[in-house]
Amino acid sequence: MDQPSPHPLIRPERRDDHDAVGAVVAAAFGSDAEAALVERIRASPEFRPQLALVAELDGVVAGHVMISAPALHHSAGVRTIVMLSPLAVSPDQQRNGIGGQLVDAAVAGAERLGEPLVVLEGSPQYYGRLGFEPASRYGITLPIPDWAPPAAAQVKVLDRYDPADPSMRGTV
Repeated sequence: MDQPSPHPLIRPERRDDHDAVGAVVAAAFGSDAEAALVERIRASPEFRPQLALVAELDGVVAGHVMISAPALHHSAGVRTIVMLSPLAVSPDQQRNGIGGQLVDAAVAGAERLGEPLVVLEGSPQYYGRLGFEPASRYGITLPIPDWAPPAAAQVKVLDRYDPADPSMRGTV
């Protein structure tokens, strides 16, 4: 049974959060690989620090999400878009709404920055409840692992999305 939804403080990640974020990500995924991915994203030019967020409960980091800016290769060239990945919530806080609150806050931040869409790779059931749709509906292809269903490549269109813009279709 789901727990009552806590009311975490959703705030920008700080440098002094990095160790706690790494621990949350590793615990959530059961692997250090995703925590290493967070470090690689932070070190990359695609990192958007204003869109790296933590959920804090009683002074403790309980969740994390980040958005980076990969390239979308389209018929006329390349443009930058934003991608949400990874999303992690401490195992003892999962299934109580923190992940959805983090996703909503990150998407709202992308909207405020004037982004036209957010892409991700993840569970169609989970992210579908948060307004994401199959990316293929919008002519966008994301590389996904062989074990993932094609519908794991997802997109959420935002207010600045222009369906007539050919640079909004292509391969991430």
